[in-house]
Amino acid sequence: MNSEAIAEKIDAYEGVSPRLRRPGGGRKSLQDKDPTLIADLEELLEADTRGDPESALRWCSKSLHKLKVALQEKGHSISHQSVSTLLVKRGYSLQANKKTKEGSCHPDRNAQFGYVNERTKAMQSLRQPVISVDCKKKELVGEFKNAGREWHKKGQPDEVLVYDFVDRGEGKAIPYGIYDVTKNRGFVNVGMDHDTAAFAVASIGLWWERLGKAMYPEARQLQIMADGGGSNSSRSRLWKLCLQELADSTGLTLHVCHFPPGTSKWNKIEHRLFSFISLNWRGRPLVSFEVMVSLIGSMRTQAGLVVDAVLDRGVYPTKIAVSDEELASVRLLGHDFHREWNYTIEPRER
Repeated sequence: MNSEAIAEKIDAYEGVSPRLRRPGGGRKSLQDKDPTLIADLEELLEADTRGDPESALRWCSKSLHKLKVALQEKGHSISHQSVSTLLVKRGYSLQANKKTKEGSCHPDRNAQFGYVNERTKAMQSLRQPVISVDCKKKELVGEFKNAGREWHKKGQPDEVLVYDFVDRGEGKAIPYGIYDVTKNRGFVNVGMDHDTAAFAVASIGLWWERLGKAMYPEARQLQIMADGGGSNSSRSRLWKLCLQELADSTGLTLHVCHFPPGTSKWNKIEHRLFSFISLNWRGRPLVSFEVMVSLIGSMRTQAGLVVDAVLDRGVYPTKIAVSDEELASVRLLGHDFHREWNYTIEPRER
């Protein structure tokens, strides 16, 4: 075929649409076949839709199966897969709950964070130790399932007890942590008795004797950042009395700053120490207190975190009352800003 013939054929095809089907051909969409389908679906979703209605991303708490059944009861012929397709086209997706609500928010919450930060920088500039303290979640010790997975030969997982009954194990471990903010160094005192204020302060004392004193030989002050509740509660009389005893025995002036209510997750120890410990023992049954201490003590990170751990066999009884006279003996000086959260305890003269 010469070039002139080819040109004639090309001219003949000009203006011809490449479309194979005629306009309007092919399978009709569900909306076209069932005009009331979308309205009924939206009605079902309205009561269960969460999130910002102006957002491009919404989600629904009803399952595809339940939505399918509800639509079929309204006379629609539809499968759960078609329900899924319609939801995706309308901006819905499956999402889990997200922890964002912290309860009541104190008006001076941000100001307290700023105050703690300023105190921390001031202490670090003076080369004085700054620690963040808290008690990690209590752990069952024994042949119990531990969340997470680790590598094993296929079909050979660690076998553990079916039920988490405390009396079938060795008891509950109470890991109280101390995180050195400046040195990026962790210390965990694993208790076996009760999580009390006396246990919390004893843990800080152990940290000082084993690590702090050697790392800060010139230290005369110690800043402690703690949550506002639990064994280191800002309202605990025993906490303050035990801190006074710690100040007396070490000669350190203790500066304490508590985080505002409902903000415990912002404590540095939570995401700089405890999170790595949980990752280190995931999928490993904590069969004994010694195994637990070993797993904590072997913690190392690429960022340089090193953790020491000890087992505390001490007895810490609960419900110890502190009299007004004992509390008055504490050399406690409240700071100008929120003295109930921020205070200094000085050593008493010997």
